[in-house]
Amino acid sequence: MRILVIGSGGREHALVWKIAQSKLVDKVFCAPGNAGIAKLAECVDIKAEDVSGLLNFAKKEKIDLTIVGPEVALSLGIVDEFIKYKLKIFGPNKKAAQMESSKVFSKQLMKKYNVPTADFKVFDNPEEAKKYIDKIGAPCVVKADGLAAGKGVVVAKSVDEAKQAVVAIMQDMIFGSAGEKIIVEECLEGQEASIIVITDSEEVVVLASAQDHKRINDFDQGPNTGGMGAYSPASIVTPDLFLEILDKIIYRTIDGMVKEGLDYRGVLYAGVMLTNEGPKTLEFNVRFGDPETQAILPRLKSDLTEILIAASEKKISDLKILEWDNRDCVCVVCTAGGYPGKYETGKEIFGLEDLDKMNDVIVFHAGTKFQANKIVTSAGRVLGVTGLGDSIKNAIDNTYAAVQKLSFEGMHYRRDIGAKAMRRDF
Repeated sequence: MRILVIGSGGREHALVWKIAQSKLVDKVFCAPGNAGIAKLAECVDIKAEDVSGLLNFAKKEKIDLTIVGPEVALSLGIVDEFIKYKLKIFGPNKKAAQMESSKVFSKQLMKKYNVPTADFKVFDNPEEAKKYIDKIGAPCVVKADGLAAGKGVVVAKSVDEAKQAVVAIMQDMIFGSAGEKIIVEECLEGQEASIIVITDSEEVVVLASAQDHKRINDFDQGPNTGGMGAYSPASIVTPDLFLEILDKIIYRTIDGMVKEGLDYRGVLYAGVMLTNEGPKTLEFNVRFGDPETQAILPRLKSDLTEILIAASEKKISDLKILEWDNRDCVCVVCTAGGYPGKYETGKEIFGLEDLDKMNDVIVFHAGTKFQANKIVTSAGRVLGVTGLGDSIKNAIDNTYAAVQKLSFEGMHYRRDIGAKAMRRDF
Protein backbone atom coordinates (compact mmCIF):
# COMPACT_ATOMS: atom_id res chain seq x y z
CA MET A 1 0.00 0.00 0.00
CA ARG A 2 0.96 3.60 -0.63
CA ILE A 3 0.09 5.78 2.37
CA LEU A 4 -0.11 9.56 2.68
CA VAL A 5 0.03 11.16 6.14
CA ILE A 6 -0.98 14.82 6.29
CA GLY A 7 0.75 17.10 8.80
CA SER A 8 4.13 18.16 10.11
CA GLY A 9 4.10 17.75 13.90
CA GLY A 10 5.09 15.22 16.53
CA ARG A 11 1.75 13.44 16.17
CA GLU A 12 2.39 12.92 12.47
CA HIS A 13 5.94 11.69 13.12
CA ALA A 14 4.51 9.12 15.55
CA LEU A 15 1.89 8.07 13.00
CA VAL A 16 4.48 7.72 10.22
CA TRP A 17 6.81 5.81 12.58
CA LYS A 18 4.07 3.32 13.44
CA ILE A 19 2.58 3.01 9.94
CA ALA A 20 6.03 2.39 8.40
CA GLN A 21 6.29 -0.76 10.57
CA SER A 22 3.23 -2.35 8.91
CA LYS A 23 3.73 -5.29 6.57
CA LEU A 24 0.85 -3.89 4.51
CA VAL A 25 2.77 -0.71 3.66
CA ASP A 26 5.18 -0.33 0.76
CA LYS A 27 5.68 3.44 0.73
CA VAL A 28 4.83 6.34 3.05
CA PHE A 29 4.52 9.97 2.00
CA CYS A 30 4.04 12.88 4.38
CA ALA A 31 2.84 16.37 3.51
CA PRO A 32 4.61 18.53 4.46
CA GLY A 33 6.51 16.48 7.09
CA ASN A 34 9.60 17.55 9.03
CA ALA A 35 13.26 16.65 9.43
CA GLY A 36 12.52 13.58 11.57
CA ILE A 37 9.74 12.28 9.36
CA ALA A 38 12.08 12.59 6.35
CA LYS A 39 14.06 9.59 7.67
CA LEU A 40 10.99 7.34 7.37
CA ALA A 41 8.87 8.81 4.57
CA GLU A 42 9.11 10.90 1.43
CA CYS A 43 8.19 14.43 2.46
CA VAL A 44 6.08 16.42 0.00
CA ASP A 45 6.02 20.21 0.06
CA ILE A 46 2.25 20.63 0.31
CA LYS A 47 0.69 22.35 3.32
CA ALA A 48 -1.90 20.51 5.38
CA GLU A 49 -4.58 23.10 4.57
CA ASP A 50 -3.97 22.91 0.78
CA VAL A 51 -6.86 20.54 0.10
CA SER A 52 -6.73 20.78 -3.70
CA GLY A 53 -2.96 20.26 -3.75
CA LEU A 54 -3.23 17.20 -1.54
CA LEU A 55 -6.10 15.82 -3.62
CA ASN A 56 -4.12 16.18 -6.84
CA PHE A 57 -1.08 14.54 -5.26
CA ALA A 58 -3.13 11.58 -4.00
CA LYS A 59 -4.65 11.05 -7.44
CA LYS A 60 -1.31 11.37 -9.22
CA GLU A 61 0.58 9.04 -6.85
CA LYS A 62 -2.29 6.51 -6.59
CA ILE A 63 -2.41 6.76 -2.81
CA ASP A 64 -4.27 3.82 -1.25
CA LEU A 65 -5.03 5.51 2.09
CA THR A 66 -4.65 9.07 3.36
CA ILE A 67 -4.46 9.76 7.10
CA VAL A 68 -5.25 13.29 8.26
CA GLY A 69 -3.26 14.50 11.26
CA PRO A 70 -4.25 18.12 11.99
CA GLU A 71 -7.75 19.37 12.72
CA VAL A 72 -7.57 22.29 10.26
CA ALA A 73 -7.58 20.04 7.20
CA LEU A 74 -10.56 18.12 8.57
CA SER A 75 -12.49 21.33 9.29
CA LEU A 76 -11.87 22.45 5.69
CA GLY A 77 -13.61 19.33 4.38
CA ILE A 78 -10.66 17.36 2.99
CA VAL A 79 -12.48 14.07 3.69
CA ASP A 80 -15.51 15.17 1.64
CA GLU A 81 -13.26 16.09 -1.30
CA PHE A 82 -11.33 12.80 -1.26
CA ILE A 83 -14.52 10.74 -0.99
CA LYS A 84 -15.95 12.66 -3.95
CA TYR A 85 -13.12 11.20 -6.06
CA LYS A 86 -13.42 7.73 -4.44
CA LEU A 87 -10.10 8.09 -2.63
CA LYS A 88 -9.83 6.24 0.68
CA ILE A 89 -9.19 8.58 3.61
CA PHE A 90 -9.21 8.27 7.40
CA GLY A 91 -10.98 11.04 9.30
CA PRO A 92 -14.44 12.55 9.83
CA ASN A 93 -16.11 14.67 7.15
CA LYS A 94 -16.55 18.44 7.48
CA LYS A 95 -19.94 18.24 9.18
CA ALA A 96 -18.73 15.70 11.76
CA ALA A 97 -15.48 17.63 12.29
CA GLN A 98 -17.57 20.36 13.91
CA MET A 99 -17.18 18.32 17.09
CA GLU A 100 -13.82 20.09 17.31
CA SER A 101 -14.07 23.05 14.95
CA SER A 102 -17.06 24.44 16.86
CA LYS A 103 -17.16 24.15 20.63
CA VAL A 104 -20.71 25.49 20.51
CA PHE A 105 -21.80 22.63 18.21
CA SER A 106 -20.07 20.10 20.45
CA LYS A 107 -21.48 21.43 23.73
CA GLN A 108 -25.01 21.61 22.33
CA LEU A 109 -24.78 18.00 21.12
CA MET A 110 -23.53 16.93 24.56
CA LYS A 111 -26.42 18.72 26.25
CA LYS A 112 -28.99 17.18 23.88
CA TYR A 113 -27.76 13.62 24.40
CA ASN A 114 -27.06 13.83 28.15
CA VAL A 115 -23.27 13.59 27.91
CA PRO A 116 -21.86 14.89 31.23
CA THR A 117 -20.07 18.22 30.81
CA ALA A 118 -19.69 21.58 32.55
CA ASP A 119 -22.70 23.93 32.70
CA PHE A 120 -22.30 26.57 30.00
CA LYS A 121 -23.78 29.48 28.12
CA VAL A 122 -23.04 30.67 24.55
CA PHE A 123 -22.46 34.33 23.65
CA ASP A 124 -22.02 36.33 20.43
CA ASN A 125 -22.08 39.67 22.29
CA PRO A 126 -19.09 40.55 24.51
CA GLU A 127 -21.09 42.85 26.80
CA GLU A 128 -23.64 40.13 27.52
CA ALA A 129 -20.79 37.71 28.25
CA LYS A 130 -19.27 40.16 30.76
CA LYS A 131 -22.62 40.60 32.51
CA TYR A 132 -22.95 36.83 32.82
CA ILE A 133 -19.43 36.59 34.28
CA ASP A 134 -20.39 39.19 36.87
CA LYS A 135 -23.40 37.04 37.71
CA ILE A 136 -21.62 33.67 38.08
CA GLY A 137 -18.30 34.94 39.43
CA ALA A 138 -14.95 33.15 39.25
CA PRO A 139 -13.30 30.80 38.70
CA CYS A 140 -14.85 30.20 35.29
CA VAL A 141 -13.71 29.15 31.84
CA VAL A 142 -13.87 31.24 28.64
CA LYS A 143 -13.56 29.36 25.34
CA ALA A 144 -13.35 30.57 21.75
CA ASP A 145 -15.86 28.70 19.60
CA GLY A 146 -13.51 27.87 16.72
CA LEU A 147 -10.05 26.38 16.25
CA ALA A 148 -7.23 28.16 18.07
CA ALA A 149 -4.34 25.64 18.02
CA GLY A 150 -5.12 24.46 21.54
CA LYS A 151 -4.79 27.97 22.98
CA GLY A 152 -8.39 29.21 22.83
CA VAL A 153 -9.30 28.27 26.40
CA VAL A 154 -8.76 30.60 29.38
CA VAL A 155 -9.25 29.23 32.89
CA ALA A 156 -9.93 32.53 34.70
CA LYS A 157 -9.26 32.69 38.43
CA SER A 158 -10.92 36.11 38.79
CA VAL A 159 -13.80 38.03 37.24
CA ASP A 160 -11.35 40.57 35.80
CA GLU A 161 -9.28 37.84 34.16
CA ALA A 162 -12.43 36.33 32.63
CA LYS A 163 -13.53 39.70 31.26
CA GLN A 164 -10.05 40.31 29.84
CA ALA A 165 -10.35 36.96 28.03
CA VAL A 166 -13.68 38.06 26.54
CA VAL A 167 -12.09 41.30 25.29
CA ALA A 168 -9.06 39.49 23.86
CA ILE A 169 -11.11 36.81 22.09
CA MET A 170 -14.23 38.74 20.95
CA GLN A 171 -13.04 42.33 20.59
CA ASP A 172 -9.30 42.12 19.92
CA MET A 173 -9.99 38.95 17.88
CA ILE A 174 -6.66 37.34 18.82
CA PHE A 175 -7.92 34.07 17.32
CA GLY A 176 -9.62 35.68 14.33
CA SER A 177 -13.08 34.42 13.36
CA ALA A 178 -12.72 31.57 15.89
CA GLY A 179 -13.70 34.15 18.52
CA GLU A 180 -16.94 35.42 16.97
CA LYS A 181 -18.76 33.26 19.50
CA ILE A 182 -17.58 32.17 22.92
CA ILE A 183 -18.64 29.78 25.65
CA VAL A 184 -18.51 30.74 29.31
CA GLU A 185 -18.71 27.67 31.52
CA GLU A 186 -18.24 26.51 35.06
CA CYS A 187 -14.72 25.60 36.10
CA LEU A 188 -14.47 21.88 36.78
CA GLU A 189 -12.03 20.63 39.41
CA GLY A 190 -10.09 17.39 39.34
CA GLN A 191 -7.48 15.67 37.21
CA GLU A 192 -7.77 15.52 33.45
CA ALA A 193 -7.40 12.41 31.29
CA SER A 194 -7.36 11.83 27.54
CA ILE A 195 -9.55 9.01 26.20
CA ILE A 196 -9.01 8.27 22.51
CA VAL A 197 -11.03 5.85 20.41
CA ILE A 198 -11.29 5.02 16.73
CA THR A 199 -14.81 4.57 15.41
CA ASP A 200 -16.69 3.89 12.18
CA SER A 201 -19.99 5.12 13.71
CA GLU A 202 -21.02 1.55 14.50
CA GLU A 203 -18.09 -0.04 16.31
CA VAL A 204 -15.26 1.33 18.44
CA VAL A 205 -11.59 0.51 18.96
CA VAL A 206 -10.43 1.84 22.33
CA LEU A 207 -6.83 3.03 22.63
CA ALA A 208 -4.86 3.25 25.87
CA SER A 209 -5.59 6.13 28.24
CA ALA A 210 -3.17 9.04 28.60
CA GLN A 211 -2.73 12.21 30.63
CA ASP A 212 -1.70 15.45 28.92
CA HIS A 213 0.02 18.48 30.48
CA LYS A 214 -1.26 21.63 28.79
CA ARG A 215 0.27 24.48 30.83
CA ILE A 216 3.71 25.77 29.81
CA ASN A 217 5.37 25.50 33.24
CA ASP A 218 5.77 22.97 36.05
CA PHE A 219 2.90 22.43 38.50
CA ASP A 220 0.42 23.41 35.77
CA GLN A 221 1.36 27.08 35.87
CA GLY A 222 1.29 29.62 33.03
CA PRO A 223 -0.74 29.79 29.82
CA ASN A 224 -2.20 26.84 27.92
CA THR A 225 -0.18 25.34 25.08
CA GLY A 226 -0.73 22.69 22.45
CA GLY A 227 0.65 20.22 25.01
CA MET A 228 3.92 19.98 26.96
CA GLY A 229 4.00 16.25 27.52
CA ALA A 230 1.96 13.15 28.24
CA TYR A 231 2.19 9.69 29.70
CA SER A 232 0.31 6.44 29.11
CA PRO A 233 -1.47 4.66 30.63
CA ALA A 234 -3.06 7.23 32.93
CA SER A 235 -2.98 5.45 36.29
CA ILE A 236 -5.79 7.63 37.62
CA VAL A 237 -8.15 6.00 35.07
CA THR A 238 -8.96 2.74 36.82
CA PRO A 239 -10.62 -0.07 34.81
CA ASP A 240 -14.03 0.74 36.33
CA LEU A 241 -13.61 4.46 35.64
CA PHE A 242 -12.55 3.70 32.05
CA LEU A 243 -15.77 1.73 31.52
CA GLU A 244 -17.83 4.55 33.03
CA ILE A 245 -16.20 7.10 30.67
CA LEU A 246 -16.85 4.88 27.67
CA ASP A 247 -20.49 4.33 28.67
CA LYS A 248 -21.47 7.87 29.69
CA ILE A 249 -19.28 9.93 27.35
CA ILE A 250 -17.90 8.06 24.35
CA TYR A 251 -20.81 5.77 23.45
CA ARG A 252 -23.49 8.39 24.18
CA THR A 253 -21.66 10.89 21.96
CA ILE A 254 -21.26 8.46 19.08
CA ASP A 255 -24.93 7.44 19.35
CA GLY A 256 -25.87 11.13 19.36
CA MET A 257 -23.81 11.83 16.26
CA VAL A 258 -25.46 8.93 14.44
CA LYS A 259 -28.91 10.27 15.41
CA GLU A 260 -27.83 13.68 14.05
CA GLY A 261 -26.98 12.03 10.72
CA LEU A 262 -23.20 12.30 11.08
CA ASP A 263 -21.16 9.56 9.41
CA TYR A 264 -18.18 9.60 11.74
CA ARG A 265 -15.17 7.55 10.66
CA GLY A 266 -12.05 8.53 12.51
CA VAL A 267 -10.63 9.39 15.89
CA LEU A 268 -12.83 10.68 18.69
CA TYR A 269 -10.70 12.11 21.49
CA ALA A 270 -12.37 13.15 24.72
CA GLY A 271 -10.65 15.43 27.19
CA VAL A 272 -12.24 14.31 30.45
CA MET A 273 -12.14 15.94 33.89
CA LEU A 274 -12.36 13.42 36.71
CA THR A 275 -14.49 15.32 39.23
CA ASN A 276 -15.96 14.32 42.58
CA GLU A 277 -19.31 14.02 40.76
CA GLY A 278 -17.86 11.64 38.19
CA PRO A 279 -16.19 12.10 34.78
CA LYS A 280 -17.24 15.17 32.77
CA THR A 281 -16.30 16.13 29.23
CA LEU A 282 -14.07 19.18 28.78
CA GLU A 283 -13.93 19.00 24.98
CA PHE A 284 -13.80 16.69 21.99
CA ASN A 285 -11.14 16.53 19.30
CA VAL A 286 -11.61 14.77 15.98
CA ARG A 287 -8.03 13.61 15.46
CA PHE A 288 -5.21 11.93 17.34
CA GLY A 289 -4.03 13.87 20.37
CA ASP A 290 -0.69 15.66 20.40
CA PRO A 291 1.39 14.77 22.44
CA GLU A 292 -0.77 11.84 23.68
CA THR A 293 -0.19 9.94 20.43
CA GLN A 294 3.56 10.04 21.05
CA ALA A 295 2.99 8.30 24.41
CA ILE A 296 0.34 5.82 23.21
CA LEU A 297 1.62 4.46 19.89
CA PRO A 298 4.98 3.17 21.23
CA ARG A 299 2.90 0.87 23.47
CA LEU A 300 0.66 -0.42 20.65
CA LYS A 301 1.78 -3.82 19.37
CA SER A 302 -1.08 -4.25 16.88
CA ASP A 303 -0.88 -2.98 13.30
CA LEU A 304 -2.20 0.59 13.28
CA THR A 305 -2.61 0.56 9.50
CA GLU A 306 -5.08 -2.33 9.73
CA ILE A 307 -7.14 -0.37 12.26
CA LEU A 308 -7.22 2.78 10.12
CA ILE A 309 -8.24 0.84 7.01
CA ALA A 310 -11.01 -0.96 8.90
CA ALA A 311 -12.40 2.34 10.21
CA SER A 312 -12.38 3.97 6.79
CA GLU A 313 -14.19 0.93 5.30
CA LYS A 314 -16.66 0.56 8.22
CA LYS A 315 -15.21 -2.85 9.11
CA ILE A 316 -13.98 -2.32 12.68
CA SER A 317 -16.05 -5.34 13.74
CA ASP A 318 -13.62 -7.53 11.76
CA LEU A 319 -10.61 -6.52 13.88
CA LYS A 320 -8.97 -8.66 16.56
CA ILE A 321 -8.47 -7.37 20.12
CA LEU A 322 -5.57 -4.93 20.29
CA GLU A 323 -2.26 -6.02 21.81
CA TRP A 324 -0.34 -3.64 24.10
CA ASP A 325 3.11 -3.35 25.62
CA ASN A 326 2.50 -3.37 29.38
CA ARG A 327 5.27 -0.85 30.03
CA ASP A 328 4.68 2.81 30.87
CA CYS A 329 5.51 5.49 28.34
CA VAL A 330 6.34 9.18 28.89
CA CYS A 331 6.70 11.97 26.32
CA VAL A 332 8.37 15.28 27.22
CA VAL A 333 7.96 18.17 24.76
CA CYS A 334 10.89 20.54 24.20
CA THR A 335 9.81 24.00 23.03
CA ALA A 336 11.34 27.18 21.73
CA GLY A 337 11.97 29.87 24.35
CA GLY A 338 8.99 32.21 24.55
CA TYR A 339 6.40 29.67 23.36
CA PRO A 340 3.35 29.86 23.43
CA GLY A 341 4.03 33.58 22.90
CA LYS A 342 6.63 34.99 20.51
CA TYR A 343 9.63 32.77 19.81
CA GLU A 344 12.52 32.50 17.38
CA THR A 345 13.22 29.68 14.93
CA GLY A 346 16.29 28.52 13.02
CA LYS A 347 18.18 27.38 16.15
CA GLU A 348 20.49 24.41 15.57
CA ILE A 349 19.58 21.29 17.56
CA PHE A 350 22.42 19.36 19.21
CA GLY A 351 22.48 15.84 20.65
CA LEU A 352 20.01 14.02 18.40
CA GLU A 353 22.62 11.44 17.34
CA ASP A 354 23.21 10.52 21.01
CA LEU A 355 19.54 9.67 21.47
CA ASP A 356 19.62 7.33 18.46
CA LYS A 357 21.91 5.07 20.52
CA MET A 358 19.60 4.87 23.55
CA ASN A 359 17.35 1.86 24.16
CA ASP A 360 13.61 2.40 24.67
CA VAL A 361 13.83 6.06 23.63
CA ILE A 362 12.27 7.61 20.53
CA VAL A 363 12.49 11.26 19.49
CA PHE A 364 9.46 12.52 17.60
CA HIS A 365 10.16 15.73 15.68
CA ALA A 366 7.46 18.40 15.87
CA GLY A 367 8.96 21.67 14.63
CA THR A 368 12.20 20.86 12.80
CA LYS A 369 13.65 21.30 9.33
CA PHE A 370 16.92 20.83 7.44
CA GLN A 371 18.91 24.00 6.89
CA ALA A 372 22.46 23.99 5.49
CA ASN A 373 22.87 20.29 6.37
CA LYS A 374 21.81 20.95 9.95
CA ILE A 375 18.56 20.22 11.79
CA VAL A 376 17.11 23.45 13.16
CA THR A 377 13.97 24.55 14.98
CA SER A 378 11.00 25.65 12.86
CA ALA A 379 8.04 25.95 15.28
CA GLY A 380 7.09 26.50 18.93
CA ARG A 381 6.96 22.85 19.88
CA VAL A 382 10.21 21.37 18.58
CA LEU A 383 10.70 17.79 19.81
CA GLY A 384 8.82 15.13 21.76
CA VAL A 385 11.24 12.88 23.61
CA THR A 386 9.55 9.58 24.44
CA GLY A 387 10.78 6.85 26.76
CA LEU A 388 9.47 3.47 27.89
CA GLY A 389 10.03 1.84 31.28
CA ASP A 390 8.92 -1.10 33.42
CA SER A 391 7.33 1.40 35.81
CA ILE A 392 6.23 5.00 35.52
CA LYS A 393 9.36 6.02 37.46
CA ASN A 394 11.63 4.14 35.06
CA ALA A 395 9.86 5.66 32.07
CA ILE A 396 10.25 9.15 33.55
CA ASP A 397 13.93 8.56 34.33
CA ASN A 398 14.66 7.17 30.84
CA THR A 399 12.90 10.07 29.16
CA TYR A 400 14.56 12.84 31.15
CA ALA A 401 17.99 11.20 30.77
CA ALA A 402 17.43 11.53 27.02
CA VAL A 403 16.13 15.11 27.23
CA GLN A 404 19.30 16.16 29.04
CA LYS A 405 21.39 15.07 26.04
CA LEU A 406 19.56 17.58 23.82
CA SER A 407 20.12 21.29 23.47
CA PHE A 408 19.24 24.28 21.34
CA GLU A 409 19.24 27.97 22.14
CA GLY A 410 16.28 28.84 24.38
CA MET A 411 15.13 25.23 24.84
CA HIS A 412 12.36 24.91 27.44
CA TYR A 413 10.63 21.85 28.87
CA ARG A 414 8.63 20.90 31.92
CA ARG A 415 10.39 18.82 34.55
CA ASP A 416 7.28 17.25 36.07
CA ILE A 417 5.75 15.24 33.22
CA GLY A 418 4.34 12.04 34.72
CA ALA A 419 4.80 13.25 38.31
CA LYS A 420 1.04 13.03 38.94
CA ALA A 421 1.20 9.28 38.31
CA MET A 422 3.80 8.95 41.07
CA ARG A 423 1.49 10.40 43.70
CA ARG A 424 -0.88 8.31 45.78
CA ASP A 425 -3.43 11.05 46.40
CA PHE A 426 -5.67 10.35 43.40
